[in-house]
Amino acid sequence: MLLFFLLSVVLVAADQITKALAVAYLKPVTTFPIIRDVLHLTYSENTGAAFSILNGFRWGFVILAVIVCGVVIYLNAARKIESKLFYLASILIVSGAIGNVIDRIATGAVVDFIDFRLINFPVFNFADICLTVGVVLLFVFFLFFYGKEKKAVKEEAENDEADGN
Repeated sequence: MLLFFLLSVVLVAADQITKALAVAYLKPVTTFPIIRDVLHLTYSENTGAAFSILNGFRWGFVILAVIVCGVVIYLNAARKIESKLFYLASILIVSGAIGNVIDRIATGAVVDFIDFRLINFPVFNFADICLTVGVVLLFVFFLFFYGKEKKAVKEEAENDEADGN
C-alpha cells in the first residue's frame, strides 16, 4: 500500500502543479496554441463534469469521489483483487479523483487547460486523463481478466488431480 500512496501522491502533485501553472500563465491570456486548431492550452473552470454536465453538483461530485476512492483503496488494502492491472487502474482513478476534489473543495470549480480542438472535445486536465485511463483499464480488467486467473488455477488443479499428481 505504501507504493500505492506514493504513486498517488506523485500523480496528484503533477495534477496540482499543472493546474497552478494554468492559473498563473493561461488565465491571463485565455488560450495558447500548441498546434493551431488541433491542440491548445486553454484556461477554463468547470463546475460540472465532462461537457459541463451537472453544473452546480459540486458536493455530489466530492461525495461520489470519496466513496469511489474509499472502495478502491479498501479493495487494494484488503487484497480482495490481486491483479497488477487492477492495481494500476486503482492508482489512476484515486489520483484523478483526488486531484479534481481538491479543486472542487478549494474553489468550487475544476481547472481545465488541455484543449483538443480537432474533434470538438471538452477542455480537460491531467486528473481527467488519470481518471479516464484508470476507468478504461478497469473495464479491460473486468471484461477480459477478472476471474480468469482463478479459473485457470482451478482447472490446472483439477487436471493435476485427474492425472494423479
